[in-house]
Amino acid sequence: MNENTEKQRCLIIGSGPAGYTAAIYTGRADLKPLIYQGIQPGGQLTITTEVDNFPGYPKGITGPELMEDLKAQAERFGAETRWGSITEVDFSKRPFICKADDGKTIEAESIIIATGASARWLGIPSEQEFMGSGVSACATCDGYFYRGKVVAIVGGGDTACEEATYLAKLASKVYMIHRRDEFRASKAMQAKVFNTKNIEIIWNSRIKEIVGEKQGFMKSANGIIIENVTNGESKQIDIDGLFIAIGHSPNSDIFKGHIDLDETGYIVTKPGTTQTSVEGVFAAGDVQDHHYRQAITAAGSGCMAAIEAERFLSSVL
Repeated sequence: MNENTEKQRCLIIGSGPAGYTAAIYTGRADLKPLIYQGIQPGGQLTITTEVDNFPGYPKGITGPELMEDLKAQAERFGAETRWGSITEVDFSKRPFICKADDGKTIEAESIIIATGASARWLGIPSEQEFMGSGVSACATCDGYFYRGKVVAIVGGGDTACEEATYLAKLASKVYMIHRRDEFRASKAMQAKVFNTKNIEIIWNSRIKEIVGEKQGFMKSANGIIIENVTNGESKQIDIDGLFIAIGHSPNSDIFKGHIDLDETGYIVTKPGTTQTSVEGVFAAGDVQDHHYRQAITAAGSGCMAAIEAERFLSSVL
């Protein structure tokens, strides 16, 4: 074995609540897990300012702080965390072979995939500028901060309709902006939107720009400029928050052809477990969950994956 090849009992690919929780549990089981954190260490929560719904933090906590706490807890139990990404995998036999962008080759007896999913964005510069300061991709996570305020949501599928009705229970007004003249959502979800009085739908429109205030390092979105795609007319709407609901993409590209994925790229796991189509390879968090997409459910599935990985290793080693 050359100096760039390592043997590991448990390799965790990706960080975030799922990966770090898996590391905590496998670390406590003395598996000495190795984590490659991926291109966004800590996952999507690192771009979230306030997290109010993670148990154990009655006063709330910022997303980056929460991730640092979970990472420190994992390292306390012997997990090794590394910057960098796994770029290539071979699950055809065990030990599984994984190559990293630091030149290392990992031979792992078990693998937990926790690479998460990435929100799809509009692609306008101001969107990134006001990220976490009035712009969000998760109504369930951040809607609480807009109680009694005016918000807008972009999208026309089931997720957008579901999040619009959720926001309508909190906000005084919800603008729903869709670039077509009809929704893609199911009839049932459309009916909920149409029957909610404080939702106003703006058809055939797209967001050109997000505007806001800047005071030093502090920024706050307070308006959007929308354009009618049929006649080109533009207007500004004053809002307190903007939610993007045009879908998520699971970070699963490197696993194509190695484990089963569904038609949208999410990793398929056996019902009630985190076991993938390859024995000894487990998946936790948003890379296999397109329904809940919450930090606490990701953490829960990370716990499940760790326990299942430990039991698997006990049965084969």
